[in-house]
Amino acid sequence: MSYGSILVAVDDGVATITLDRPEARNAFGGGMGEELAHAFRACDGDSRVRAVVLTGTPPTFCVGADLSAGGETFAKRDDPAFSAAAVPVAAWEVRKVVIAAVNGHAIGVGFTLTLQCDIRIFAAEGKYGIPQVRRGVMGDAYSHWTLPRIVGQSAAAEILLTGRTFDGTEAKALGVCSRVLPADEVLPAAVLLARDVADNAAPLSVAASKELLWSTWELSAEQIERRETALHHELMGHSDAREGVLAYLEKRAPRWTGAIPDRLSPRNARQEGP
Repeated sequence: MSYGSILVAVDDGVATITLDRPEARNAFGGGMGEELAHAFRACDGDSRVRAVVLTGTPPTFCVGADLSAGGETFAKRDDPAFSAAAVPVAAWEVRKVVIAAVNGHAIGVGFTLTLQCDIRIFAAEGKYGIPQVRRGVMGDAYSHWTLPRIVGQSAAAEILLTGRTFDGTEAKALGVCSRVLPADEVLPAAVLLARDVADNAAPLSVAASKELLWSTWELSAEQIERRETALHHELMGHSDAREGVLAYLEKRAPRWTGAIPDRLSPRNARQEGP
């Protein structure tokens, strides 16, 4: 597919998806949601891709919704297909690790999209926040589900209900991201981490662990135990379980043979059952 608002490159097991509307500071628009969904599906189904990095064309990540429509930006939508999800396929549905390399400002939907990723690395000098309550609307892209599970109820309430912005250092203190770095170091660090996963982590193991990790709030401890046990039976029955130990003992790179089935997982983490 030819994209108009994103760039996609695959190199050595790592897919890098770049939000690319530099003339609008990578504002969310121009079909970006549909293009991201297509790219996520492609990464999920491509066995060459072992990890995904989501970033933005410098110097920003995404400044939020495209406000070029002025006062009509958030006009009522009569289209029954309208969804506040922003992207039809969420990053948590991709069965590979997805790392947000937030190399600059991430505001509104630019910020809430990062919350759907597995790992976030933020630029120290960036500006972050979900200011929608200051625009007459509210947070989107599942942020009322993702943010509390990432930072807890109290910090989520402060971010969502005040609409204030903050820098990368405070984002780290709030628990939003795992690392904060100078802006020009964010993408290299994310790619390095993604490549480490691509080289050393078994694809089937990553997919199974990610599925369960995103389900934890909906399952009891007993349900988690049953699911972990079932997944262990699947993984231990594959030759990769032997290969991983032998590669470690022989001090060599593992040669994984397990491949994720060529389809998106039918599971939706928000609807995970027993």
